[in-house]
Amino acid sequence: MRMRPTLSWTPPAGLRPGTTDPEPVADALRSGEVLVLSGAGISTESGIPDYRGEGGSLSRHTPMTYQEFTASAQARRRYWARSHLGWRTFGRARPNAGHRAVAAFGRRGLLSGVITQNVDGLHQAAGSEGVVELHGSLERVVCLSCGTFASRREVACRLADANPGFEPVAAGLNPDGDADLTDGQVGDFRVVPCSRCAGVLKPDVVFFGESVPPQRVARCRELVDGAGSLLVLGSSLTVMSGLRFVRQAARAGKPVLIVNHDPTRGDEHALTRVALPLGPTLTTLADRLGIPLDDRTAT
Repeated sequence: MRMRPTLSWTPPAGLRPGTTDPEPVADALRSGEVLVLSGAGISTESGIPDYRGEGGSLSRHTPMTYQEFTASAQARRRYWARSHLGWRTFGRARPNAGHRAVAAFGRRGLLSGVITQNVDGLHQAAGSEGVVELHGSLERVVCLSCGTFASRREVACRLADANPGFEPVAAGLNPDGDADLTDGQVGDFRVVPCSRCAGVLKPDVVFFGESVPPQRVARCRELVDGAGSLLVLGSSLTVMSGLRFVRQAARAGKPVLIVNHDPTRGDEHALTRVALPLGPTLTTLADRLGIPLDDRTAT
């Protein structure tokens, strides 16, 4: 039996409830130097489900762990079959109003940076620059033997050639681009090796049970140190990879503001949590600040 990673968090009694007033977030943006930390919740309106919200994928899906992926050829077959199918849908996702609002805030000089826990590339597609991808990107594939990188599209073409007629119908899609397939649907799916050394290929993303590269963590800590405030968008902050930056900001006396419908593990450190949908809320904030979402000429 596969072990489920420890991914849950139970809100403690007495946690301050969320608000429906986004004005404190508007005030922070007016002051500038806001560092954005985004999670899966910002991409749900683009058709990519989150892990823990209502109907989140953890209720039906156990994410692949690094230990399982590296130890088992069958696990790699299952992962690549599901990910290959999911990539077709994942790769067609487009930025929503939340991503466009973050990009617009950046163009107006209100942000000091963007850190995302997502692997979907939608912040960049919306026009945000200098995004730190905390958990990597599904756009890249890395060889675990020689370290060579390849584009996901190239590997997808190789997988398609190796598995003609592979067209199962998935029960759902997950935030990591992994489609829900049964073992029967996976069948004898063929995994392709590194084209340089024939080693094991892995998407350049941080799996559960794997550590974020230290240099990436250090870069994020530098961004927190240089920010005026931290704005968390669509993250439950359940895992330490994102929560540590909230704690760092709070220790430094920097305001932490959260926009997330459900309680988060960082609420106790936050000035406010706005319990509203992200897209409409960020659109409202842009309107209050007089910022068109798609004004690419703004400075």
